[in-house]
Amino acid sequence: MIINSRYLGTLAALAMFCLVPVRGIHAQSAASAASAPSKIAVINIRNAIVATAEGKQAQAQLQSQFAPKQNELQTLQKQIEDLQRRMSEGARTLSDDEKAKLQREGELFSRRLQRGNDDLNEELNAAQGELVDGIGRKMLEVLDRYSRENGYTAVLDTSAQGSPVVYGSSQSDITQEIVRLYDQAYPIKAASSAAPAAPKPASPAPAPAPAKKPTP
Repeated sequence: MIINSRYLGTLAALAMFCLVPVRGIHAQSAASAASAPSKIAVINIRNAIVATAEGKQAQAQLQSQFAPKQNELQTLQKQIEDLQRRMSEGARTLSDDEKAKLQREGELFSRRLQRGNDDLNEELNAAQGELVDGIGRKMLEVLDRYSRENGYTAVLDTSAQGSPVVYGSSQSDITQEIVRLYDQAYPIKAASSAAPAAPKPASPAPAPAPAKKPTP
């Protein structure tokens, strides 16, 4: 999966802190709120984001966007491995000059690979941050509305780093429900293009007149 865990952890923590104050918003009175039993749910924000239709579509787009750079780096890695193999196999047969040349090429390729990896990670992290931030904000709105409508006093995120959740029953897990509601609220836009109108058939050409038989 292409989603970076650092951004998901940040969003997960944000989700937990934003949802805890939900309790008591629609309480009829302080007395009824105090007497009512607490209703707590758990959710895996990380799984919810990548399980939405929008999340899956965005991941596919990221993979397609960064595939050329990843392939380029893989090719460079294979070149480095080939140089290492040649040096290992020719340890006794290659001259010192040939060994030194292969060594320099290997160091050059290694530096290029390191720079390429750094650039790719930086660009990927930025793209992932935008993805998680965009979906995360809308998911918090869906989750807040669902929590208030169903009387939850708190929703805990099991994917948050350092989550206090030790156990959560399947009945209290609302991850799939939030994914379903999110997809309903924010359906992905299917690529649609108007089909060109079919050309109007040309009027049939008049049939040629039958040829006259020559007079004997």
